[in-house]
Amino acid sequence: MYKVGQEEIDAVTRVIRSGELFRYGVGHECDRFEQRYAEYLGVRRFALAASGSQALAAAMTAVGLGPGDEVIIPAHTYMATATSVLTAGAIPLIVDIDETITIDPKAIEAAIGPRTRAVVAVHMWGAACDMEAIMEIARRRDLIVIEDACQGVGGGYKGQKFGAVGHIGAFSFNYYKNMTAGEGGGVAVNDDVLAERVRCAIDPCHFYWQGRSDAVQPFSGNGARASELMGAMLNVQLDRIDAMVSAMRAEKRQILGATRHLGNLGLTATPMNSPDHDCATQVMYSFPSAESARRFAELAPSVVVGKTGRHTYTEWDQVLMGAGAGHPAMNPFNMPANAECRKTYAKDMCARSLEILDRTVMIATHPDHTAAEIADIIHNIDAAARVALGGASLEEAPLRQVGAVDAQKFDLKLDA
Repeated sequence: MYKVGQEEIDAVTRVIRSGELFRYGVGHECDRFEQRYAEYLGVRRFALAASGSQALAAAMTAVGLGPGDEVIIPAHTYMATATSVLTAGAIPLIVDIDETITIDPKAIEAAIGPRTRAVVAVHMWGAACDMEAIMEIARRRDLIVIEDACQGVGGGYKGQKFGAVGHIGAFSFNYYKNMTAGEGGGVAVNDDVLAERVRCAIDPCHFYWQGRSDAVQPFSGNGARASELMGAMLNVQLDRIDAMVSAMRAEKRQILGATRHLGNLGLTATPMNSPDHDCATQVMYSFPSAESARRFAELAPSVVVGKTGRHTYTEWDQVLMGAGAGHPAMNPFNMPANAECRKTYAKDMCARSLEILDRTVMIATHPDHTAAEIADIIHNIDAAARVALGGASLEEAPLRQVGAVDAQKFDLKLDA
């Protein structure tokens, strides 16, 4: 959670006092947010859901993914990207990331097989995928592109907002995201028929609350609709997001500019696909080795990306074990339609990704960081780099006190 204050309290209080907590035909906060956020993204339709995971699953269901389909996903993403593919009945095909910490377009191209129908482009840690390359591959190879923008609220790619570049986009408004209602999510799409399928996937009773339509045949699913409390809070959060992201971008530019000289020691800024438009929630550095990255992170408050647990495929137990559903008959790994899909996983299958992740370090920005706090971050990066890469001692490069890393947010595997 970045910023929540009196405005959110007032908005939620107003809804509670009005008694208008249900979104269909009673309240209006969800409808208002969906319209506003669609306009913000530059898409025709946006539909709220109870979580980012549900949003991803709804997007995949809406575009028709299911048994018999492979869906390419990156080796580094929150595990909901993989489990949402399984929820749709399809099989996740895990491929390498590149130095940007996002899915490698070359790995996408190499992985495409006769059963491959879609690719999930995850804007991981708020950093943009190479969407030009991904969309070009998709056009050539007839793939559906699902943007997983769950960690990218407020960011974009070369002037377009995340979620508006691919064929359909999913968002999260979880506690740890740039814009939050504690939990929540949603789907962005330009196609009106797909938008109705999204709404049915989120809430099969949507048609009954809103009136039946012959445009889309309804189908059964698990309900995960939003409440007016979520809508009220998100309407306030939407008013905050641009200023927050702008502040984090300014902080990132300042930090990178002030630490550029450390390239002489081997500390280099991680390459970005759209550095002027992404969320800038993290400043990322690439190190010459995993050992130097580990040593740096021990000194300066920062995170080795390879230590972020549930965000890397090696920690996705349900996928690696083939436990795709609670009942064996519903398990996509057991379905006859998926017999020809590739379903073999191993912890060393994306060794290149693991090597990149283990020598990449993230330092979190924050919209409320003061000038003094940013100066301390810059000082500590300089000091830690001189110790980890330049052979200096801590006496020669003393550190300043700064806030601790949020171990739960990053699911840090400190003993790994």
